[in-house]
Amino acid sequence: MKRTPTGAAVLQPEVTAAITEAVLDELADTGYGKLSMEAVARRAGVGKSALYRRWPSKQEMVMAVLADFSLELATAPDTGSLRGDLVTLLRALTDWLTHPRFSRILPDLAAEGVRNPEVAEAVRAAIGEPRRRVGAAVLRRAVDRGELSADTDLEMALDLIAAPVYWRLSVRRAPAEPGYLDHLADVVLRALKGDPS
Repeated sequence: MKRTPTGAAVLQPEVTAAITEAVLDELADTGYGKLSMEAVARRAGVGKSALYRRWPSKQEMVMAVLADFSLELATAPDTGSLRGDLVTLLRALTDWLTHPRFSRILPDLAAEGVRNPEVAEAVRAAIGEPRRRVGAAVLRRAVDRGELSADTDLEMALDLIAAPVYWRLSVRRAPAEPGYLDHLADVVLRALKGDPS
């Protein structure tokens, strides 16, 4: 049986879970700029050392927590058709953007990224790129099935899928009424296939 070396920190999953919840709550309540390691530790009921054993800085802690949370809500469905995959992908995106805490965190994080390029880059690397890889897998499957052309611009396609939902939910703060995601999937599908109808 493998023993933990003497003096090594043992990271208890329940403590990590409490810290994760505290980070999300603090971000939703106070925003990135005002979030402090002390406040997170206090909310989680742990000492600051428990945070620093896991992450060397506030930024790394926040990005790790948000990445785990965001990727958990990402999905790369394989329904057998691009349209079905798009609807599932759009629903997952909607669930992420309308999550009770994350819908309060994202606008603040976007504003912080404008003020602080280092935060913007960290968000892109920890959240944006991994989520885009999930979407790209869906599009590559559609290419493999012959539903999309091999020369499909995946970067543009990913923007085309996510932008309308982000704009509607996060910028306009308008609801995604029944049928909206299905209709959007049809519009995106026509655009990706170059069908003007």
